[in-house]
Amino acid sequence: MSAKSLTVELGERSYPIVIGNGLLQQVPTLLQEASISSASKLLIVTDENVAAGYLDSLREVLRAAGYQASASVIAAGEQSKSLAVYERIMTEAIQAGLDRRSAVLALGGGVVGDLAGFVAATYMRGIDFVQLPTTLLAHDSSVGGKVAINHALGKNLIGAFHQPRVVIYDTAALQTLPKCEVAAGFAEVVKHGLIADESFVDWLQENAESLWDLDSELLAKAIQRGCAVKAAIVSEDETEQGQRALLNLGHTFGHAFEALSHYSTLNHGEAIAIGMCLAAKVAERIGFAEKGVYARTERVLRLYHLPTKWPGDLSPEAVLDAMRRDKKTIGGKLALVLPRAIGQVEVVKDIDEDLIISVMKEEAEA
Repeated sequence: MSAKSLTVELGERSYPIVIGNGLLQQVPTLLQEASISSASKLLIVTDENVAAGYLDSLREVLRAAGYQASASVIAAGEQSKSLAVYERIMTEAIQAGLDRRSAVLALGGGVVGDLAGFVAATYMRGIDFVQLPTTLLAHDSSVGGKVAINHALGKNLIGAFHQPRVVIYDTAALQTLPKCEVAAGFAEVVKHGLIADESFVDWLQENAESLWDLDSELLAKAIQRGCAVKAAIVSEDETEQGQRALLNLGHTFGHAFEALSHYSTLNHGEAIAIGMCLAAKVAERIGFAEKGVYARTERVLRLYHLPTKWPGDLSPEAVLDAMRRDKKTIGGKLALVLPRAIGQVEVVKDIDEDLIISVMKEEAEA
């Protein structure tokens, strides 16, 4: 399978997303094409699970090409997106001798990408970084330059916009993912169709069985189409002043679920899937969405073995309180991304909070 490539258009800071099988072996060449020189040291940030399968081979291909790369290995899981782990990696970067022409390589999923990107954004006021996603979920988080760590009171509240120099997506890494991680990744793939491309949703429904079995050709197409939706929106609104907020469909609910469960009960994709269903139900309830949007949203998510009902052990009032602390809240008022139709979403403000609680109670897991 030949590599596929598309570009995030940001003027002088534009960068390619390269998608293909076996690309981790081509990282040195792709770094050189991105003007990342072997003259300065690199830092690879990865987690324990990914390190076991890919770290040694990546360091070897880099060494053979003349690059010097040290590594910082973190515990797998959302808990690593913390101030304590951030400080530890910064210390390791300083001790490794990284300079202002160095680069951080994020080898892993969304947690690694967010954390490593924030390290790169703040080390010596900002150095280059490269996304090397190894999960399907990271096809979303690796594109667009949102980097962050969590605070005890909310997800991704400490962060920056810092674009990578290149995204190198080796689809071979996806073949070893646990099925729960595959499902989580498809939540974001489906999301891109729901917000901007109904024909993509049709295609995801038609090919669900083969995609779930990780057919290489179809998977690369799904990733490319999802990344293309995000790249187009980021190119228009890099720092989320308007249109980019549409990418947050389901996320205000989902982030609240994650924070209240201390990132241990639901993974990100599962939380977002439930959030997208709740957003569709709210949209229908207030007469914003055309009839059938909720049913179709739920149907396509279930094809990818994702939950669509939220955990009933959480208090709706507590969820609403957590939602108020979300970054998308404006002037103390909730601003939710809601679907008007499949492939068409808008930001809606001043939704009655009692109605939101009512919908959550109706849609709680039995």
